[in-house]
Amino acid sequence: MGLVVGGGTGAVVTTVVTERKEKAEEISAPEDLMREHGVLNRLLLIYEKGLQKLHANQDLDPAVFQRTAMLVRNFVENYHEHLEEQFVFPEFERRNQQLDLIQILLRQHHAGRSLTDIILRNATAEHLRESAPRQQLINACEAFIRMYRPHEAREDTVLFPALHQLLSARQMRELGERFEREENRLFAEGGFQSIVAHVAAIERQLGIENLDQFTPRL
Repeated sequence: MGLVVGGGTGAVVTTVVTERKEKAEEISAPEDLMREHGVLNRLLLIYEKGLQKLHANQDLDPAVFQRTAMLVRNFVENYHEHLEEQFVFPEFERRNQQLDLIQILLRQHHAGRSLTDIILRNATAEHLRESAPRQQLINACEAFIRMYRPHEAREDTVLFPALHQLLSARQMRELGERFEREENRLFAEGGFQSIVAHVAAIERQLGIENLDQFTPRL
């Protein structure tokens, strides 16, 4: 935590800025990407619960799918995947490493965006009452879940750990700073925590906010 010398607003601002900087430095670029995968996993769980309700013909506000898909679009696709495509994948490509894996990951990014388009287009009250668009929504959500679980697992266990072997400590810090600037540009002061709060609100709406409900009763 930064040392406050003197009083007044300037000292408070200096302290806040210093604290934010110190906290940003605590998380490396690969760790940042991995915690973002935690958000993605929670979004996949929301899709799964929404699908469960659809299959059971239970009441479901289509806004659940809309809001979740918009979080996928804004946070996963336009931010997280943008970081990977602009700053992470090129580090491997320049060194001629993991090229086959990166090509598959890129294809899956493009496929994911197409699936999100389908979800956004069909997640309306009118479409959920119609057989064809309802099934398109279901198929798109199921395909999205099926693809992204192994997608993120391969990045977390193969690609991101290998990044430590490619970059020096200084380069890793610079990469983390780029991530921080992009996060601030897109999400302003709330940053990562504001996204987590949005996800938690949808979880509460679906009744899946209590982690203990997933514990098996043995």
